[in-house]
Amino acid sequence: MSLNDHKEKALRLVSLIDYQENSVVSKQLLDKKTGTLTLFAFDAGQGLSEHTAPYDATILVIEGKAEVLIGGKSHEVGAGQMIIMPANIPHAVKARERFKMLLIMIRS
Repeated sequence: MSLNDHKEKALRLVSLIDYQENSVVSKQLLDKKTGTLTLFAFDAGQGLSEHTAPYDATILVIEGKAEVLIGGKSHEVGAGQMIIMPANIPHAVKARERFKMLLIMIRS
């Protein structure tokens, strides 16, 4: 399914990406100069190591649970919750169980 296939349709995000054993899978839904929308599926125990981004980034959890570290502080997030990670602050993500998220990055 191409990115254009997603336009003007109601999407069930959880069904657009599948888990892979011992992996983190990503699928970009939108990539514009002003920002991106990227789906992620994390197997239990998998994660993204600590890093920074030059823009605020928002995680919207669509299934499961994860720990998000922001500036060394731990935050538990689950399905239906979101968390905003401020620009230039180190952050990391770790799956407490299998989980899926939408990463929203707005570049401004």
